Amino acid sequence: MGVAYNSIYLIWFEVGRTELLRNVGFTYHDIEKFGIRLPVIEAGIKYLKPANYDDVLSIKTIPGRKTRLRMGFEYQVWRNDEKLTTGFTEHVFTNENLYPTKPPKELNKLLKAVWNIHNESTDLE
Repeated sequence: MGVAYNSIYLIWFEVGRTELLRNVGFTYHDIEKFGIRLPVIEAGIKYLKPANYDDVLSIKTIPGRKTRLRMGFEYQVWRNDEKLTTGFTEHVFTNENLYPTKPPKELNKLLKAVWNIHNESTDLE
């Protein structure tokens, strides 16, 4: 059909999350070094306009709410100045056995940087 398949947006959201973390100086692999995993427990997508084959897209990733055991992200997919899609993911902190757990203080400090930078500028891509 010449348009992006609906599930590909979740992959783009993951890329946006990964790059957001990288922009503040750490990676998902760094989170794993603390023995923490962040599985997605909920996701939602609202399709406004289709992305077409060979479009150049921007993924805007915005830190959502963060609690002791969870954190969320919101996303927007753009083609130039057209917003194509909005969405969210909700994650739970788990240990290596996927049992919910609070992240260590050192990791919370790193994650706080994500929320602090977002409060300074909402143009994280």
